[in-house]
Amino acid sequence: MLQGMQESEPIEQAGAGVPDNFQRLWTPHRMAYIKGENKPVGSGPGDGCPFCEIPELSDEDGLIIARGAAVFAVLNLYPYNSGHLMVCPYRHVADYADLDEAETTELADFTKRALTALRKASGAQGFNVGMNLGDVAGAGIAAHLHQHVVPRWGGDTNFMPVVGHTKVLPQLLRDTRELLAGSWPASA
Repeated sequence: MLQGMQESEPIEQAGAGVPDNFQRLWTPHRMAYIKGENKPVGSGPGDGCPFCEIPELSDEDGLIIARGAAVFAVLNLYPYNSGHLMVCPYRHVADYADLDEAETTELADFTKRALTALRKASGAQGFNVGMNLGDVAGAGIAAHLHQHVVPRWGGDTNFMPVVGHTKVLPQLLRDTRELLAGSWPASA
């Protein structure tokens, strides 16, 4: 026990019960994700697919980092780490095997550019790169393929995600988008 601190019995608080000595980090913005707000209502391109709607927005409003002829790079609204982005084809397609040659080539090129931009902008030391294809594989939006690029740093896993199941992001998404768009290379 720290000097000067006294251990006391928890006091029941009306409506909250007995305190458990845990502090709470409130993240009400996550409720939109938990409740599935803005999740597509069906599997077609006209069924509210955000990856079909985002390209219609300005880069700033859609959090788009870069646009290509067949794909675009966009920040994840529910990131695992700061800078977590996705590379998406414009075409509403669910399976990697269904991409045409131009989409496959540009998706690979944009993934390489994402790695370069994230290293330049944030000094990322490693990456998790991949796709969840299908609902059973964990795809949040299974009807529209998207490749995740998640930057990693030594020590970026701490007690918050491990014990508290909470990520603390030090930068607003709009600021992250601006930083990455400014670091996006003309070619990989």
